[in-house]
Amino acid sequence: MIFDIPNIEVFLIVLPIVAFLYSSVGHGGASGYLALMALFSFLPETMKPTALLLNVFVAGIAFYHYYKEGYFDFKLFISFAITSIPLAFVGGMIEVDATLYKKLLGLLLIFAILRMLNIIGRNKGRINKVKIWQGLLVGGIIGFFSGLIGIGGGVILTPVILLLHWGEMKTAAAVSALFIWVNSIAALLGQFSSGVHLSWDVVVLAVIALLGGYFGGYYGSKRLNNVFLRYILAFVLFIASLKLFFV
Repeated sequence: MIFDIPNIEVFLIVLPIVAFLYSSVGHGGASGYLALMALFSFLPETMKPTALLLNVFVAGIAFYHYYKEGYFDFKLFISFAITSIPLAFVGGMIEVDATLYKKLLGLLLIFAILRMLNIIGRNKGRINKVKIWQGLLVGGIIGFFSGLIGIGGGVILTPVILLLHWGEMKTAAAVSALFIWVNSIAALLGQFSSGVHLSWDVVVLAVIALLGGYFGGYYGSKRLNNVFLRYILAFVLFIASLKLFFV
């Protein structure tokens, strides 16, 4: 049982803060939840499905806020989702040692952080249209590894959209939020089909994360400008990178 874990009260305090930070940039927060659960010694077999379930709640509410403000680009989303959804399901079915994948992803996130902070590269100031083959390829790769590792994929997709100039910050957040939501559901179904079960007390964690996610999505979509969101995203990517390298 989750509530038998030592110092669970501290976990419950930190959880909505993590959800707030991730939701503010359109993410579900799975990489942060996985790091947090590892620190509090959750059972390994419960971590992946729990993170995916929290993703569904938090990414869903983040998408609601960004969609309501008019930042969602359906054509951009569907170009990734066509291949990501089935491959996230396949990835969710597979239980392997994903250490190498985590290290490579952590390294890629470092470059993404440097780009978010404008330390490397330059802003072109224009938006490029994603080609069909690009969307299918990127969506499929991210979807598979998202299901495999137990994340929704937004922590990878958002930097890709920004680095390749396929959308502005808030458009990337809106697209990533729904991308995370559908991939997390697909990966969860893959988990359940392979015999994974979750205890009912996980619902309590989902409600607590949802509270943080609600306010994060609200402030990210309404109150915070693109520059500030980039700094939050860089911080979120830094947390995710640390998790991938050391947890």
